[in-house]
Amino acid sequence: MTVMDFFGCAFLAFGPPLAMFTFTVAADPIRIIVLIASAFFWLISLLLSSMLWYAVVPLQNHLAFGLVFSVLFQEAFRYLLHWVLRKAEKGLEKVTTTHVADSRHVFAYVCGLGFGFMSGAFALVNVLADAVGPGTMGLRQGTEYFFIISAATTLCFILLHTFWGVIFFAALDNKNWEQVVWVVGSHLFVSCMTLLNVYQAYITTTFSGYTILMITTAIAFKVAGGRAQSIAHCFTRN
Repeated sequence: MTVMDFFGCAFLAFGPPLAMFTFTVAADPIRIIVLIASAFFWLISLLLSSMLWYAVVPLQNHLAFGLVFSVLFQEAFRYLLHWVLRKAEKGLEKVTTTHVADSRHVFAYVCGLGFGFMSGAFALVNVLADAVGPGTMGLRQGTEYFFIISAATTLCFILLHTFWGVIFFAALDNKNWEQVVWVVGSHLFVSCMTLLNVYQAYITTTFSGYTILMITTAIAFKVAGGRAQSIAHCFTRN
């Protein structure tokens, strides 16, 4: 039973992102390199937020303190990643057949997916390790929904990071500061809502997270030049 929990939660959290990677990233070596680089940038942001958490001893018992600064560090490194990618565009064009300037939304998507993969791995790896057993949640304390909620929340954040990347990069290119505020603000909001999981308010946190995900998906779709006709075209045969 515990092994079934492990694979079920793992596939729920990482199944759709792995499918996205397989069909949109895996065939292009440059995209794989960019994805790995973006994951490394997220790791650096985690390192700095961890250093800050260890340095400020009086606030170590306050989870909200570390969470807020972790989000701010992530967004700062998302900005730094955008800056590095724009500086590297000429070099990337020498090793790829595609015109990088015309594929900015694609690389923004790949960077966001890299952020999401690394964020999801660190968020769920310990939970998955506990899910294997021995024992299960909900027998003496806690709730049996803990693992499934953790997996669903992880999937939400992976997808959010992917679409936040598209919006954030386009907003910086177009100097659309309202969209920058949306990315940073929604990231802070969804992250802070997870603090309610201490009180087992899983419905509230999950509903709010996926509501923000739907709004962010719509904004990213519009930013990338998507139209309603293109959605209908996906379900029709040529």
